[in-house]
Amino acid sequence: MRYVVAVAETRNFTRAAERCYVVQSSLSHRIAGLERELGVRLFARSSRRVELTAAGEAFVARAREALAAADRAVAEASAASGVVRGRLVVGVIVTTAAVDVPEVLQRYRARHPEVRVMLRSGRSDELAAAIRRGDVDIAFLGLPEGDQPSGVESVVLDHDEHVLVVAAGHRLAGAARVGLREIAEETFVDFVAGTPARAQSDQAFAAAGLVRDVAYEAGVVELITRLVARGLGVALLPSAFIRPLAARDPGLALVPVADGPRRVEYLAWSRFPPSPATRAMLDVLGVAGARA
Repeated sequence: MRYVVAVAETRNFTRAAERCYVVQSSLSHRIAGLERELGVRLFARSSRRVELTAAGEAFVARAREALAAADRAVAEASAASGVVRGRLVVGVIVTTAAVDVPEVLQRYRARHPEVRVMLRSGRSDELAAAIRRGDVDIAFLGLPEGDQPSGVESVVLDHDEHVLVVAAGHRLAGAARVGLREIAEETFVDFVAGTPARAQSDQAFAAAGLVRDVAYEAGVVELITRLVARGLGVALLPSAFIRPLAARDPGLALVPVADGPRRVEYLAWSRFPPSPATRAMLDVLGVAGARA
């Protein structure tokens, strides 16, 4: 089954063999034998490409579930003997500030060196959906105040408020505090529309009955701050995240916002009983009450 899943994911017998640490002839022979046993073709092969057949699609879906269950059984058996093994997929939004993720991973590795940790970055809604699908085990999320992660277990890590980020030479640089009405006419740089990171500011302006102009959209903070430093617009970003960055960048200035957006950072994991590796991470983070 692992060979079939590897070919399905790589669409290439040679790369699949490399992933499984076997010679290609052995992998091809095993898959051909399985196809004869099943009486169906799992792959449609040509000189240039490998594609799953309809039967292959159905087989791979169940094979992944079976392999995940087998891996879970091995991990549970190891955990019962006091050793945590397996894989842990950690999702992280780019503006995580409630915890020092590298420091947490360092402590986790010191306690559980036999767990393979994989990082996934993305939007909060994407990571929550990945947890529900079983693709991510645990994730650090950020949502507008009042919103909660849906379909997952979660705990609040921190509350934060946004600050206005402007170029050092901007007219508002050095201001003690501003309100949304004072900055509504500014040109804004923000995250992509429809994302949780963007919703935090959009909801604040809508609640105040204000409309603003978002001229530039970006998916990464580094590009947002570079555009702001060039004077192309202003931005609203979580204070706990942006303050350390702005302290190292003389081209940026931060201004408190009296009625600005607020966000909540969450730790989220599956509502299904967590794996031993996930329970171990919850323990490192000091989160109690996870169901075994």
